Amino acid sequence: MAQRNGILGAGSMLVDHVQRISHWPEQGWLAEITHSEKCSGGAALNVLFTLARMQVHLPLAGVGMIGEDSDGEYILQLLDEHRVDRQFVQRTHTVTTAMTQVMTTPDGQRTFFHARGANAQLDLSHFSAVETAHRIFHLGYLLLLDSLDQHDEQYGTRSARLLADMQQRGYLTSLDLVSRAGEYRPLVMPALRWLDYLVINELEAQSLTGIPLRHKQGLAEPDVFAQAAQWLIEQGVRQRVVIHAPEGAWGQEGKQMGIWQPAWCLTPEEIVGSVGAGDAFCAGVLYASHEGWSMRETLKLAHTCACFNLHAANALDGTRPLAEMQRWMDQAICVSRAAEAGRMTSAEKT
Repeated sequence: MAQRNGILGAGSMLVDHVQRISHWPEQGWLAEITHSEKCSGGAALNVLFTLARMQVHLPLAGVGMIGEDSDGEYILQLLDEHRVDRQFVQRTHTVTTAMTQVMTTPDGQRTFFHARGANAQLDLSHFSAVETAHRIFHLGYLLLLDSLDQHDEQYGTRSARLLADMQQRGYLTSLDLVSRAGEYRPLVMPALRWLDYLVINELEAQSLTGIPLRHKQGLAEPDVFAQAAQWLIEQGVRQRVVIHAPEGAWGQEGKQMGIWQPAWCLTPEEIVGSVGAGDAFCAGVLYASHEGWSMRETLKLAHTCACFNLHAANALDGTRPLAEMQRWMDQAICVSRAAEAGRMTSAEKT
């Protein structure tokens, strides 16, 4: 068999209806919508379309469920425009395409109102015919895929069974979660032992590990991120754990010493929106991991993808070709906070 190449993105496919608002109102009061647009959303589409717009020249394909409605047609159109293989994107007439109303305030903070729609129907049967030559299989967002989040007698959850099956088919597996309140562990823990890559934010990692990574005073020290990453690796993640936050990211690879990489510094005026910033970061990690980049360069690229994402109201318009982002990355000053200047973990000193 020829060497595997490319990325297969599966899971959440939806349309984001992004509204920029004048301010976040108190309950019962009015806020003005200053700008409105729509864009594709969800882990699968955001990662695939970011990679396509980066012009990384990798084979890209998607697996998901959409409705037989105008939002579904919009997603199919975008898949074709981005030259993403959609043979495994199925449609249903029983429910509508998933959608999210995204409210973005002037400081870039966003609030989501989500309808799960067709994503809730995506199940193991939709993957039975998936046999491709892609190298990485990326699944997201766990906790919003109702059928795959269900209990499985042998594997713990149906998503864990899926990831195990995809590993057995020869894929490197990757997972992303959605940030939400509540108990994460029962739905996520069973999947960890079937992962090669785990890319999550600090709040998701905190909920999983029980290790506080953000508190009222700010972000925890990098050494605390190292503890969380080590715990996740001990649960079975085979290759890379990356925990990211607006201020920076911790990356750890197997038994090697991890590193902390600060994010690029942006002023509040430069941030237009943060919709899809985590997915853009994830796309950078997946591409760099696919190409065998070092952890340091992987995190730099991931931060760059997220940084460019923040310059647009939706999840995609900020993305630039990889060559352009690399030129910018080579000249950028990698400092997010004054406190980072004098802070270095023992892992970074090696």
